[in-house]
Amino acid sequence: MKKIILIAVASFLMLNHIHAQTKRYESKIGLGVDVGLPVGDYKNSADYGVGFSLLYQKPVGENLNITGNIGYLRFNGPEILANIDYKEGFVPIKAGARYFIAPYLYGAGELGVAFSTAYGRGAGTAFTYVPSLGTEFPVSNSGTVDVGIRYERWSRSSATLSFVGLRAGYNF
Repeated sequence: MKKIILIAVASFLMLNHIHAQTKRYESKIGLGVDVGLPVGDYKNSADYGVGFSLLYQKPVGENLNITGNIGYLRFNGPEILANIDYKEGFVPIKAGARYFIAPYLYGAGELGVAFSTAYGRGAGTAFTYVPSLGTEFPVSNSGTVDVGIRYERWSRSSATLSFVGLRAGYNF
């Protein structure tokens, strides 16, 4: 009887370990809320930005995921003319990699473009690059919470817009 219980427990632990490993290599989609705090010259034009993002992760190694990220950020700022406040929206589209340094801690890098939703003079497309650090930890069998901080820089025409970004999301 002891041998049967021991074999059952060992089998359960082995199957649980195999399930945990296969679960780790599943693709994930995450929805997040983003906040941008302008730095450098951009803080003279904008006070803050808020938006959302959709993040896709595909594992390609034990600790490495490739990522795809699309979102929307709207920056708001002080009055630029009588009763006209600064407002400009952007749609960033980025691809990158996320490397898990420790079980729940990652470093990431992304490259992409950010499209301005403004009309006229401010409109355009910007090249973007993003280094970031964050934590992703499980909260259920199929979901994780993802919290990160990043430095994002957009270069367009002769202007550069940069900000510190914060993202809190849930990955399915």
